[in-house]
Amino acid sequence: MPTTLATLINHQVRLAARPVGLPKASDWHLTAEPVAAPGDGGVLVKVLALSLDPAMRGWMNEGRSYIPPVGIGEVMRAGGIGTVIASSHPGFAVGDAVSGIPGVQEYWALPADQVARSGLAKIDLRLGSVPQWLNVLGMPGMTGYFGLMDVGQPKAGETVVVSGAAGAVGQTVGQIAKIKGCRVVGIAGGPAKCDWVVKELGFDACIDYKAPAPEGAKRWDAVREGLRQHCPKGVDIYFDNVGGEILDTVLAKINLKARIIICGAISQYNATSAVAGPKNYLSLLVNRARMEGIVVFDYADRYPQAIAEMAGYLKDGRMVSREDVIEGGVAAFPGTLNKLFSGENFGKLVLKVADY
Repeated sequence: MPTTLATLINHQVRLAARPVGLPKASDWHLTAEPVAAPGDGGVLVKVLALSLDPAMRGWMNEGRSYIPPVGIGEVMRAGGIGTVIASSHPGFAVGDAVSGIPGVQEYWALPADQVARSGLAKIDLRLGSVPQWLNVLGMPGMTGYFGLMDVGQPKAGETVVVSGAAGAVGQTVGQIAKIKGCRVVGIAGGPAKCDWVVKELGFDACIDYKAPAPEGAKRWDAVREGLRQHCPKGVDIYFDNVGGEILDTVLAKINLKARIIICGAISQYNATSAVAGPKNYLSLLVNRARMEGIVVFDYADRYPQAIAEMAGYLKDGRMVSREDVIEGGVAAFPGTLNKLFSGENFGKLVLKVADY
């Protein structure tokens, strides 16, 4: 390893304990070690920015899932964008911009036998900025695209409801649905987010689930009333990012042959008791509707198709993106991650690790 690389120190965030409820400081261990040489056929990446996503909370839990849990003592899993700073691999050159799953660390060393299965891929920063490659052109965008297009199968004129509408996945889903000719109603928290969803993203309406309920009314009555007002013909597609009471409320409004895409359940991720399942699931039977989950990794071989389409939308102005970029490097990860669960972030949450 060249002398300049041999002097580098890699700061990392490792999982110290499995969180109970909201992750706390003692669940993390910050470490520092010399940068590892990638070896013959390997690649060394300097991490520029990391994607912080609600799914990370599930990755911390022990148990069977669509992906193995992060092990105690392991670097926390995270998607990111970086620059190749050393390579003896024929597919990657020094200076290449790349995406992958580097984890919460400053440098990512990939031995030759791990490059092919790591998901490391070259990206074109002419198509979008570093934060956009973690948003609409990255995993959230891919989730929104394939969840809506493959699972939801939207048709022009249908009504699409999106929870978490101001978040990374939600903003992509709603904009694609509008491009495809649908009526789109978002659900988000707070007037600022709802205004942005309508005025900047072009949704037809947005329901504020945090709106104060009238005296004697339940908190979710605002969502129920909003659906009554903005979805007078019912709901054909519901893209769910939050679960819980909002899922139940929308299920009561679905149409015949509706499609419900289960992308996430952020309202349930820090629950210390049993996850609240849908009480109104019999609406699926009555309406001969379909509820199906979306895991983005199932579509990895088709990412280039979605990236090309959405990069075109960004270029011609039919799609915009908003990223909430937090400074502070990997040391800021624990506190920044929890912004997802308090709703503090506005747009896709990105942690800046190095200048780009």
